[in-house]
Amino acid sequence: MKRIVHKHPLAIRWFHWINFPILFVMIWSGLLIYWAYHPYKIEVGDYTLLTFFPNGFFKFLNIPRRLAEGMAWHFVFMWIFLINGLLYVGYTFISGEWRHLVPDRNSFREAIQVTLYDLGFRKTQPPFIKYNGAQKIAYFSIMLMGIGSVLTGYAIYKPTQFSWLTRLLGGYKAARLEHFALTIGYVLFFFVHVGQVIRAGWHNFQSMVTGVEVVKANEPGQPEVTEPDDDQPVGPFEPTLSPIDSPTRPALS
Repeated sequence: MKRIVHKHPLAIRWFHWINFPILFVMIWSGLLIYWAYHPYKIEVGDYTLLTFFPNGFFKFLNIPRRLAEGMAWHFVFMWIFLINGLLYVGYTFISGEWRHLVPDRNSFREAIQVTLYDLGFRKTQPPFIKYNGAQKIAYFSIMLMGIGSVLTGYAIYKPTQFSWLTRLLGGYKAARLEHFALTIGYVLFFFVHVGQVIRAGWHNFQSMVTGVEVVKANEPGQPEVTEPDDDQPVGPFEPTLSPIDSPTRPALS
């Protein structure tokens, strides 16, 4: 017998899907800006292992000579990114969602177990919880990276007006490198995140769109799904616990 269970609140879904195109535009416009001066590369002695990015990359994407356009897009969407991030963080604290996102003392151990299982080195699947240790560390790190992107962005956008911030981050060159490194981190997170969502299946993706997931009441190998306690008082921002909040199914998106 199948049933519908609530998984992601509407606000979380809105913040998630709004942030995706914002980050895409920010990275794209950042490349337009980065083209004007792109010194970063990985070297061993005099040998260059990797260049971020070769001139052919910019020509392929038709990026060269679009610095002013990139700055205009970047600075407009910077405000949208900041506002969306502040609303998201505020909501997580007001609603209590932060309890599911902040790593605890067991998160790193759980993250190792999940990683070993995903790589095939561990045969036993870790227990199903709303967000496992790896997810908590990843999602919490993304929030910290967002703060870092805003601070480093202001440090290189207004190095004179925010000279104290630029000095705190190690100077203009250091702040620019930190801003670039955070962008690379977003890209890496995106590929890992999409891979995990694909691995979790269509129903997991659908739940981030509709907020609900259709599951069997008693799936093979899973604990019995029980009804929440209707007598338990629920605050205005605290959603009623559904079976998805119990350790019965994974949530990877």
